[in-house]
Amino acid sequence: MHKKINNSLSKNFIQGLRPLSNTLPSQIKKVLKKNGFNLASIVDNWTKIIGNEISNKCYPINIKAQNNSKDVILILNVIHGKEIDIEYNKKNIIDKINSYFGYTFIKKIQVKIINMKFEDPFKNQITKKNKKNLDINLKKIENINLKTKLEKLIDAFNEKK
Repeated sequence: MHKKINNSLSKNFIQGLRPLSNTLPSQIKKVLKKNGFNLASIVDNWTKIIGNEISNKCYPINIKAQNNSKDVILILNVIHGKEIDIEYNKKNIIDKINSYFGYTFIKKIQVKIINMKFEDPFKNQITKKNKKNLDINLKKIENINLKTKLEKLIDAFNEKK
């Protein structure tokens, strides 16, 4: 073991070994200091932590720490019209996230409302005009197995819509 003097701090190292923190790039260190790992963990496990009912109405986008304090704010994007449900469940969400981490991590939740456009369920349905074009193109296919499987696919698509 030897001593290494660096930036007026003396550190003890075993020959050839360095602390892991010295090997990480500075950008990753900044993300880890700002609880970036915790945000990734929350995003990855959002439905598991919160449950389907709430996770269908909102999702986490960022974490803010207030000036090096322990007060961490979770910012959620909430679908327009569902913000009241999230407001009522803020305490419940905070409790679930903190119990997931095992310590008090989130102090507050901030809500951002987003407008989500819902698609028309009949938008992608095959129309009579499109069906004629598909039939013409299906007749051109020589492989019988491929032709029957495509016909089944079209029928299944129409039944689903």
